[in-house]
Amino acid sequence: MNCKDAEKTIPYFLQDELDGGKLEEFIAHVESCPECKEELSIQFLVSEGLDRLERGNNFNLQEALLAKLADAQHRIRLHHVLRYVLIGLEAAVALAIIIALYVVFWL
Repeated sequence: MNCKDAEKTIPYFLQDELDGGKLEEFIAHVESCPECKEELSIQFLVSEGLDRLERGNNFNLQEALLAKLADAQHRIRLHHVLRYVLIGLEAAVALAIIIALYVVFWL
C-alpha cells in the first residue's frame, strides 16, 4: 500500500470498515510510515475529538488511537488463526473423503 492509498483508507479504518487483507496492509503501512501515522492521528483527533467533546466526555486521544491500533492488530492475528484453522479443516475433510473412497472402492 502506498501513502495515497493509505490516506484514502483512513476514514474506513476509523469507521471500523476494514477487515482481512486490507486492514493488514493498512496497519503495516501506517506502522512503517510516520507521515501516514501522523495523518491518521490528525483525522482521528478531528473525528473522535469532536464527537467526544459534543458528548462532554473526558478523553485521551493518543491513548484511544493506540487502543484502536492494538485492536486492529488483534483482529489481524485472529484472522490469521481462523485462516489456518479453516485450512486444517479443509485438509481434514479432504482426508476423510479419500479414506471413505478407499473404504468404498477397495474393501
